[in-house]
Amino acid sequence: MGPTPSRVSCTMLDLKKLRDDPEAARRGLAAKGAEALLDEVLALDAQRRALLTATEALQNERNRVSKEVGRLKAAKQDATALMERVRAINSELQEQATALQPSEAACEAALLRLPNLPDPSVPVGADAAGNQVVRAWGDRPAFDFTPLPHWELGARLGLFDFERGARLAGAGFPLLRGPGARLSRALIQFMLDLHTREHGYEEVAPPFLCNTAAMTGTGQLPKMAEDMYRVTDSDLWLIPTAEVPVTNIYREEIIRAPLPVRLTAYSPCFRREAGAAGKDTRGLNRVHQFDKVEMVKFTTPESSADELDRLVRDAEDVLQRLELPYRILELCTGDLSFAAAKCYDLELWAPGQDRWLEVSSCSNFLDFQARRARIRYKNEAGQTAFVHTLNGSGVALPRLIVAVLECGQQADGSVRLPTALRPYLGGLERLEPAS
Repeated sequence: MGPTPSRVSCTMLDLKKLRDDPEAARRGLAAKGAEALLDEVLALDAQRRALLTATEALQNERNRVSKEVGRLKAAKQDATALMERVRAINSELQEQATALQPSEAACEAALLRLPNLPDPSVPVGADAAGNQVVRAWGDRPAFDFTPLPHWELGARLGLFDFERGARLAGAGFPLLRGPGARLSRALIQFMLDLHTREHGYEEVAPPFLCNTAAMTGTGQLPKMAEDMYRVTDSDLWLIPTAEVPVTNIYREEIIRAPLPVRLTAYSPCFRREAGAAGKDTRGLNRVHQFDKVEMVKFTTPESSADELDRLVRDAEDVLQRLELPYRILELCTGDLSFAAAKCYDLELWAPGQDRWLEVSSCSNFLDFQARRARIRYKNEAGQTAFVHTLNGSGVALPRLIVAVLECGQQADGSVRLPTALRPYLGGLERLEPAS
């Protein structure tokens, strides 16, 4: 009997590929600034494999000696020395098992810190300056007056109360009131209806807290622990995105439904964003709690590239129907997230700030999340294989509201609402300044 199969061998990045072609892995990890981790992973893996090999050799010897003991006993011959050897082997195996457990744990911990490798098609670049504009849609609005930023518009229209929100929970926790709260609810309903009725997604309503295993499965932990909120008396975290609970619906399962499986969900999102303190914090530009509609896909490796293109188009459809000018960026290697192999960002134009604001990221993780969360399917050959996972914002509300307000503002201080949104607001065509 061989050694117990190792979880390390089937989680995170494919260890066999790392061992077989470490230089290719090194190039990919270098693009994400993580090449130094590879040597640590390979050294720990070599140590772990040496223990497994030694364990297997001892088990084989025990099996051989045990058979010889049986033969000697059957022949009425003395087997004392061999029986002593069996006992010694058992003792050595116990020592090996004791050593293997921390070795496995160390290797797995190192692998958990190793980011996904960029897809070969991703443009090479050190940071966001290397991102490439793929296409743009819509004309930026022209005004015969100086356009206002959304925080000034919101104050005039009675949409936000940032001061009281900060008093309740601190800076970055906005309070929406009256027409602002209604606008937010209408946008959520509009997006969910579009994705479920026309784009082929099944709506789910997930928990807004997840455990450490779920956070680890999608790649939020351990890398981004400082950017999230943890419930201190339990193993629960406030979700930073619905991607976490929705992707983990199939954690440690073999998906039996035909692929692709497309799911969409609304959720609030909670992010400390510890590394972004003081950056773009005016109004709704960067907040610690916000609403978002998410799209998540589980697909075969053969179709994941096409599904990423479709995911981007689904997010674009939201923005086009809301009549908002946007552009699409393909992220370069240095700007990819920890878990993404390929990603497109959708950015909305904010004329009151004269800048582009990211409103959606559409990512293909290949089998990276599936390996961490052990999400599998049966391929055409009947073999169990890892799915590919994808997700995209469909879309996030704060900057969507920013664009609706800043692009729709009129000279009289009102805001023209997109035609597609009006049925969700009882036919309302404009937001009028508070009297």
